[in-house]
Amino acid sequence: MSAFTLADLERIVAERATSADAKSYTASLYAKGIGKASQKLGEEAIETVIAAVSSNRQGVISESADLLYHLLVVLGISGIKLKEVLEELERRTAQTGLEEKAARGHD
Repeated sequence: MSAFTLADLERIVAERATSADAKSYTASLYAKGIGKASQKLGEEAIETVIAAVSSNRQGVISESADLLYHLLVVLGISGIKLKEVLEELERRTAQTGLEEKAARGHD
């Protein structure tokens, strides 16, 4: 099991977001703003789904890594900490999935 965590990735994304390095993909995404970062997140989500439906195990792994990275970029640009998302997941898992879904009031 890897010792690398999403918190590690969040820290790296935050550090690179303010990089002056012209080759920093993260800094370029931050500079382009939430619209472009969200577009990339959506593209990675679709690519992950395609890999999964195609039973492409390595593709799912690779695209999931891209998806998680772009999610953390979107969260960072939005000023949302990973901790906040994890707290929401913790709150939701305190009840059954069907109870939680009913409480949200949508499918």
